Order: sequence, then C-alpha cells, then structure tokens
Amino acid sequence: MLRVVLLGCGGTRPLPGRALAALWVQNAGHGLLIDCGEGTQVAAVRFGASLYKLDTLLLTHYHGDHLFGVPGLLQTMGALGRTGPLTVAGPPGLDGVLDAILTLCGPLPFALRRHTFAEGRGTLALPGGGQVQAVPAVHRVPCCSYVYTLPRAGRFDPDRARAAGIPLQYWKDLQLGREAGGFAPGDVLGAPRRGLRVVYATDTGPSDALRDAAAGADLLCMDATYADDADAPKARLYGHATCAEAGALAAEAGARRLWLVHYSAAVTDPAPGLAAARARFAGAEAGSDGLELTLTFDPDPLQGKDAP
Repeated sequence: MLRVVLLGCGGTRPLPGRALAALWVQNAGHGLLIDCGEGTQVAAVRFGASLYKLDTLLLTHYHGDHLFGVPGLLQTMGALGRTGPLTVAGPPGLDGVLDAILTLCGPLPFALRRHTFAEGRGTLALPGGGQVQAVPAVHRVPCCSYVYTLPRAGRFDPDRARAAGIPLQYWKDLQLGREAGGFAPGDVLGAPRRGLRVVYATDTGPSDALRDAAAGADLLCMDATYADDADAPKARLYGHATCAEAGALAAEAGARRLWLVHYSAAVTDPAPGLAAARARFAGAEAGSDGLELTLTFDPDPLQGKDAP
C-alpha cells in the first residue's frame, strides 16, 4: 500500500494556499519526498506527512522553486536529533548544490548519502522494497522525471511448499521474497504480479521517453504549467507542458489517474485547464495542496481479494 500526498502544486513562486513543488510517497514506515519547495515543512505538518519517516529525498532539478525548502528541512531534522542517514539524489550538479545548502544550514548530526543520476538516468533501490527510475526530462537544465515502483511478488503456492518439504516456519519469509532455510522464493512463488507505479514528471514537456515510463501508471503527476493551449510555444521555450498536453500523454500512456501539478502563478483558476486535460483524459484531476490518494495492489483475480 502507498500513501501519496501532494504537498505543493505551485511553480515559480508560492501563493496563499499553494506551496511550491513537493510530493510525499509513503510505503509503511518509509517516506520518499520528491522536490522540496518553499512551504514543504508546513504542508507536511498540515497534511499529516510524517517527515520523521523520510528516508530519501529526490530532486528533479536545481531551480529554486523545487529546492528552497531543503535547507530548512535539513536544519529542522538536525534540531530534532535525527541521527539516521538521509539519501539525497538528483541529476548531475548535485554535489555543488548540496555543498551550498550545507553552508546555509550548518553541520548536521546525520549523514547525507548522495546519489547522482548520470545523464538523468538510472535506478535507485529504496528502503521497504521500492525502486526509483530516473528518466531525462525535457527542460532548460538537467532534470529528471521519476518512476516509483513497488513490486509485488508472485502468488504463494502452499502445495508446492508442502511438496518440496519446506517447514511452515519458513513460509512467511519466502512469501515476502526472502530466502529461508536454504529455500528460495522461486521454489514456491508464481510469476510476479502487477505492482504499484507512481510517476512524477514536472518541469518537462511531453516526450516519448516519458510516455513509455508512464505506461500503465497508477498515478501520473505531470507538469501543467500552462492552462491555455495558446501558451504551447511558451511551454516549449521554457521546458514545460500545457494541461491539454498532460492529458494527452496520460491517455497515450494508459495511465489510470492524472494529477495536474506545477501550476504557473498566473493560473489562479484551475478549472479551464482541468477541462482541457479531461477532454483528452477523463481521469485527470486538478492538483491542490493536500490532495491525497491511497494505492493498493489489484485484487488477486483467482480469489477476488489480495493473496498473501
């Protein structure tokens, strides 16, 4: 199960009720934060995203509206006595940005583990069994879109376990994909089942790479900087997308849901842009601070409910 909370849906500058870019994804006791614009800490408290669970911070790129919240976040963690390491990942340029941020927030009582996605590509394993894939975005500077995947093991077959003589005490570990007692999960599990996928793609125009990455996504959070299609040339110039383009890409990718994010400060009413997106993809929803979704695995078709 994943809990997804949009902590900030704005771009460029914050507005009353609209913090800057940030998305929270929680898998059990493990938290992932994608971007950390101004207002992220306040939004996290307001919408119940416990940053005490934060394991990994992903930065899409190094424009201020996506990272000006980082110095305060790190300083707060240090003041609250955090000692466990925090992984911070992003496109090339990460080391210089973090060095500057550490100058602002001072020494920390915990380690920062840095991970750079070379050329905006690569994968990163996360605590709790999730994985992030970085995909190059179409922007003015190096920028990553991120695909978060929570895999699901194949269905456990107790008949195979009994036939193999596997003691009951090892079954749970094998169901969870862990070796136990000299036995491997493949001895008792069927083919992997459909997992969960969340795609975060802001400060980007549409692209074939993004469409492929978002194929079948449970949730696509996509740049919708411009509400009016007349602004499409401006979107191309600055490396953004219109609401209609976000809707079209979601439809082409076969995504299940679309959240429009990263609204320009000039967009004071999201309704026209939402209508444009829904004309192409009925599952579009206007992003707003605090918008929340709980994602669960599909029911097992063999039993009509989730299998172990």
